[in-house]
Amino acid sequence: MKQSRLMSLVEAVANVIVGYGVAVVTQILIFPFFGLHTTLAQNLKMGAVFTIVSIARSFALRRVFEANRMRGAK
Repeated sequence: MKQSRLMSLVEAVANVIVGYGVAVVTQILIFPFFGLHTTLAQNLKMGAVFTIVSIARSFALRRVFEANRMRGAK
C-alpha cells in the first residue's frame, strides 16, 4: 500500500517533534563543554530552526524513497 504525501508529512513532523525535545536538552547539556553559554530562549530558537530544516529533510527523503519503492513495484 502506498503512503500518501500527507501521511509522509505527519510521520516526519511526529519524528521531528520528539527530536526537538532531544535536541534542546542535548544543547543545554553539551554546549557548556564547548564554552558556549546560551539562554533557554536561545536554545529553543536554535532548536526551532533545526526543526524546520529537519522536517523538510525528512519529508523530502521520505518522498524519494517512496518514489523509488513505487518504481520498483511496477
